[in-house]
Amino acid sequence: MTDSPSTADTLRADRHFLHPWEDVTAIGETPRTVLTDSEGIYVTDSHGNRMIDGPGGMWCVNVGHGREEIVEACADQMRRLSYFSPWSMASDVAAALAKRLAALAPGDLNNVFFTTGGSTAVDSALRFAFFYNNCLGRPEKKHIISRVNAYHGSTYLTGSCSGKMREKAEMDMIEDHIHFLSCPKPKDRPEGQSLEDFAAQKVAELEAMILSVGPERVAAFIAEPVMASGGVIVQPEGYLAGCAEVCARHDVLFIADEVVTSFGRLGHYFASESVFGVQPDMLTTAKGLTSGYQPLGALFISDRLIAEITAATNEGKGFTSGFTYSGHPVACAAAMANLDIFERDGLLEHVQRIAPHFEAALRSLCDIPVISDIRVKGLMAGIECELDPANPDEDRDMAFAAKVDAICQRHGLLLRPVYNACVMSPPLTITESQIDEMVRILRLGFEEALAA
Repeated sequence: MTDSPSTADTLRADRHFLHPWEDVTAIGETPRTVLTDSEGIYVTDSHGNRMIDGPGGMWCVNVGHGREEIVEACADQMRRLSYFSPWSMASDVAAALAKRLAALAPGDLNNVFFTTGGSTAVDSALRFAFFYNNCLGRPEKKHIISRVNAYHGSTYLTGSCSGKMREKAEMDMIEDHIHFLSCPKPKDRPEGQSLEDFAAQKVAELEAMILSVGPERVAAFIAEPVMASGGVIVQPEGYLAGCAEVCARHDVLFIADEVVTSFGRLGHYFASESVFGVQPDMLTTAKGLTSGYQPLGALFISDRLIAEITAATNEGKGFTSGFTYSGHPVACAAAMANLDIFERDGLLEHVQRIAPHFEAALRSLCDIPVISDIRVKGLMAGIECELDPANPDEDRDMAFAAKVDAICQRHGLLLRPVYNACVMSPPLTITESQIDEMVRILRLGFEEALAA
């Protein structure tokens, strides 16, 4: 490996690109590696350095980089039909994808509303919850319950429902109708408390919140099956199912935010039912739907909700929401080709086979003293760092995680620092030997960071 590109080299062409989460007082001054090529689980920078794509792009390159099947499907679709208006027309590929997805989705989630990505999928779910209650004559039932450390998107509404408080300081948010439960992070439970008691406590907290706000005012509870951008927080067994039971008992919609956990990340097309035993009222997805090759998201709405709206009125009820690119034919073609790869290559079965090796390899790092928690589910993981647990300092530990990331990159592995955790969600095509190489570099990153 050569040295990482210099600051000057990485910034020259980036002056006019305002990146997500960027310091606006220093646009173009943040050092960034310039990526130019990719193949399989690897990306290559402008200096020719080849690196394992540990984050899988942004949790999304599930079938790996450079899949010609998707490239050709998109090119062919552009030649046939590059765009259609979803307001007034239909498209064969969008209709076929919706039918295919409905067949894969759990339970009666048979109604697919296409969006432009994860944020707009979640925003649409929340807006549909409001619309649903309006149609049922319950205009006061508009409060949303979320969790601290949850991430649900970057629209005004989804940002308001996100619980990453550090990132909300300078942004306006809806406050009077959004309520946050404490984070269900097992590492932070009181000493001596069992996981079963911790799960029961967190479920009871949800019910207490519903009763405090009033069941007649709470529209929905929204939850990621694994809290991805919070640092891969794996909730205790039985917690989500318990939350779903509480929601059903109090007539509160359960929205599963599967933008990250769907399409193989946990070894199934959708994790809510298959992994956690939950049948949600609505479910959102994006990312792995096209493996990041095209921007596309989707909201799945249960038949039950549609039937209740229909039964409550003698007139049509238009859900007046949508996007210019809803069901975009090229994005839908990418999704169809992506699903073909899943089926042909047996990717779900591959993840189920390889996930135990992924977890065991990462847990082999437990002897490193600054690693305070190793969280793994399927092919996603968060390695939490604490230099001095007796004297917590989030900024210090975040800086250390960033140092580990920089060192790993020099040795051929991209990570994603999330607060004081090193996060990984590699392409699902990764092999056992590639996992071993990834963990070898990660260990080296920690050792060199500690020695610096």
